[in-house]
Amino acid sequence: QVQLVESGGGLVQPGGSLRLSCAASGFTLGYYATGWFRQASGKERERVSCINSDDGRTYYADSVKGRFTISRDNAKNAVLMQMTSLEPEDTAVYYCAASELYGSNCPDTDFHSWGQGTQVTVSS
Repeated sequence: QVQLVESGGGLVQPGGSLRLSCAASGFTLGYYATGWFRQASGKERERVSCINSDDGRTYYADSVKGRFTISRDNAKNAVLMQMTSLEPEDTAVYYCAASELYGSNCPDTDFHSWGQGTQVTVSS
């Protein structure tokens, strides 16, 4: 059974950091493009970062460039996202998602497997 489970969310003060983890089971996450998405209350879901399956190239939304870093931990069958210099505008539910296409890359694929989400709240 294909499953993605996010962890690492929480409450943090502005300027703080969090590291999100997306652990996969039922398939090898490293073979599939994987992205982090977020949805704030009353807003549409947006993709904030993505990592290719073959070359490891990464992509970021302009709003998080220089602050967020996506990476793979293949030993743990997981994708991580380090978030620094967090701002109140980063408050949202964060989801990880993976493509169902083997060898997929971020610009060319849809995302079909989703986790349940983890809440990130940035507030003083």
